[in-house]
Amino acid sequence: MVNNSEYFKRQIALWGEDVQNNLSKKKIAIIGCGGLGSTLGITLGSSGIGEIHLVDFDTVSLHNLHRQIAYTIEDNEKYKCEQLSKLLKSRYDRLKTEIYAESFAEFATRDIELDLIIDATDNFVTREQIDHYAKEKDIPWVYGTVEGFNGLVCFFDKAPFKVFEITDRKPGGITPPIVSFIASLEANYALRYLAGLPIEKDELNYLYFDANGALRHKKFNLIM
Repeated sequence: MVNNSEYFKRQIALWGEDVQNNLSKKKIAIIGCGGLGSTLGITLGSSGIGEIHLVDFDTVSLHNLHRQIAYTIEDNEKYKCEQLSKLLKSRYDRLKTEIYAESFAEFATRDIELDLIIDATDNFVTREQIDHYAKEKDIPWVYGTVEGFNGLVCFFDKAPFKVFEITDRKPGGITPPIVSFIASLEANYALRYLAGLPIEKDELNYLYFDANGALRHKKFNLIM
């Protein structure tokens, strides 16, 4: 097994050994192992979090590869959760992963203790289910979505997800960089929370590139 002191040298320099050791006790679930889930898995799987539950019933398709950085052509038609788990363990061998090739609705019937849930899905219906489950279990969750050159991120604690119009609409075209960008912001929220650092809660962040390619950012307070 890898030497944690060496592996996490830069993180320990940031927040100390006690915080780093405490991360090994944390358990999270990533719902969706596609574009957002790939970056989330790679980033958080190498952070020292002790246990990650990967939930996704879908298999890899060739049209996924341009934005789903965890997979290769050889992974085509294989379960995403299984292939992502293999990659994460190859990067950090102390990580414990649990894989569920099933829907979130099925996963929600399991009695699993979690510190945080992270949304990496592509539809509002599942996110509404995540919010209902999280509120019922008193677990915070991180929301993220992307389309085109735009993305939304929010750390949900008390605010209801019902502020959004719930539809089964799937996203349209997506550029690869915005996927990794939004997933990285989700991962930053997650890691700060698990490390016990301050974070903004219940504030929706809308990030987009305008017609001239300039990055813009708007915030919306979701606690009314």
